[in-house]
Formats: sequence, C-alpha cells, structure tokens
Amino acid sequence: MSSLPFRFTVGRCLVALSLCALNAMPALAQTESAPADNNTITETILVAGQRPGPGLWKVSKGDHVLWVFGTYSPLPKKMEWRSREVETILAQSQEYLRPPGATAKVGFFRQVAMLPFAVGFKKNPDGAQLKDLLPEPVYARWLVLKKKYIGDDDGIERERPIFVADTLFNKGLEQAGLTPEGEEVRQTIEKIVKKNKIKMTSTLAKLEVDDPVKMLREFKKTPLDDVACFSNTLARLEDDIDAMRVRANAWAKGDLAAIQKISYADRDGACDSAILNSALLQSRPGLRSVEAQVMESWVAAAENALAANATTFATVPLKELLDPKGYMAALQAKGYVVEKPE
Repeated sequence: MSSLPFRFTVGRCLVALSLCALNAMPALAQTESAPADNNTITETILVAGQRPGPGLWKVSKGDHVLWVFGTYSPLPKKMEWRSREVETILAQSQEYLRPPGATAKVGFFRQVAMLPFAVGFKKNPDGAQLKDLLPEPVYARWLVLKKKYIGDDDGIERERPIFVADTLFNKGLEQAGLTPEGEEVRQTIEKIVKKNKIKMTSTLAKLEVDDPVKMLREFKKTPLDDVACFSNTLARLEDDIDAMRVRANAWAKGDLAAIQKISYADRDGACDSAILNSALLQSRPGLRSVEAQVMESWVAAAENALAANATTFATVPLKELLDPKGYMAALQAKGYVVEKPE
C-alpha cells in the first residue's frame, strides 16, 4: 500500500501513483548534487522558541464538535511547535483524523515487476536535456539558480523539468533555513494521540491503479506540460524567499491575516496540474479528479466522526481551510456550523 500526502509532493509520489511503491529506494527517489554555497542567502531572523501556530476551526452539529488545526509549510527548521490549546482539546478527543491524501494499492509482486522499468524514470524522453525543453530566457534563469543552490551537476540537466524544479526548490528552502514538510507538527500531534490512546483514523482516498507496470512504461515515454511548474519554481526562489519567511513567521504566531495578504507564484498548482491533467492519468478513470476524491474521502470521514463522537480532532493544510471552496465550505454546505479562529 502506497500513499500520497494531500499536496502530491513532486519528485516523490506526484509523478504517477504507481511510482509511490518505489519510495523505499532512495537511489530512484532523490537527486544527488554538489553542496551549494551557504552564504548566498540574505539572512532574515526567523521566529525561534515555542510557537503555537494558528487557532482551531470549530465544526459542530448539536453538541458534537470537530476541531481542525491548519498545518503549513515551509516552516523554520529550528522552530519548536507547541500549542497548549491543541494539547488540551486533543487529549479530550475520542478520535483523531489524519491529514487528507490518497492511497493506491500496489502489491509486493507488482512492485518487483516494476523494478526493471523504474531505472531512469526521472529522465526526459528521447535523451532530451533541459536546454532542449525550456525557452532560452527560462533556461538562463535556471543556470543562475542552479549555480546558487545546487552547484555543478551535469546529470540533473537530463531530468524532467518537474523533477529538477522539486530538487531546486528544496535546496533553496534548505539554504533559507526553512523545511518543506512541517513534519515536526504532525509528529508532535501523533505523539499526543498515542499517549492518550485516541483512535487514529485514516482519511485517505482509495485510488485504483490496475496497471502500474504499463503506467510506468508509458510515463517514461510521455512528455509532460511541466514548463509552467519549472518557471513558477524559479519565480518563487527569485522573488519569494523573504515572503516565505514572513508567512512561516505568521503561521507560527497564528497571524492568518498576514498569510492571506501575501501573494506568490502558484508553484504547487502548476506542478500538480502537469501530472493530474496529463494524458497518462486522464486516460485512467480511477485516477481522474484526484483532488475531488481526496476531499470527498476526508469530508466523509469527518461526518462519520462528528456523528460518533462528542469531540474529534483533525489536521488539514491551512491553504485548504482558507479556500472558499475548500473543506470547511464543503461541511458548511452540508449543514454544519463552521467557526473560523479569531
């Protein structure tokens, strides 16, 4: 069983759901590159010490309540997250809903069958290089950021733009003192859940992947419309590093208004679209409308928990909670009372 977090992280699972089975093989999941110069980032002080993050969304029906905590990334590497409000409410809850996402069944023998075809899945079809696929101005910008964040690595020039963008973005965040995943928050919450022996429920949508070997073979031959993903990644690293720090600080202090005021190039949306709208996925009925399936699965889990428990706790990416057509809006449309934190 392989699973995807809600934001289908490019370079790990996003490529195709069948490729999630290969995550255990680091040689295929990561790009090796030379260390970059750590002195190239302009220093901006990030919040340090214990930080609570934002307040909780409250979803209720009668005397049954679902409390939802909005997670966020990137966050400061050295930030220690602790929210007494979260700890208190979580300890009193009967059930914890894990973050939204998707899961695909790829059994052991299918994984073994995929191995011969997995080698080189990150490479461009027909031996193409980045300079062959990118507009000249975009390629020139890439060379500047490659030198700044990655260093000498000729091999990366043969990878698909979507994979290169992921490697570059993570290197940029690392130098900026940020971490892309926000794993500390999730791990802290799950420690509290286990300590209090609270029921932990998966909310993952179950997706159908009937032909992982065929899908992998097709992927290696299929071009992707991923230039927009690459260009938006460059834009975020060129113009948005300081704003990313500001948003990270705003989340840590619980200042939702500050997060919403700062606009930025939609890197995630462009990168997700390159895969989710590709012919490879659209030709498979079980893999269409993945984001809608993810939301439907989470909302169904939330409704079941609200019906069964006096108090339930959940974590959802903050971006989805702030979306006027997102998760909270879906529950409100079903008749639940939704209260946003002040």
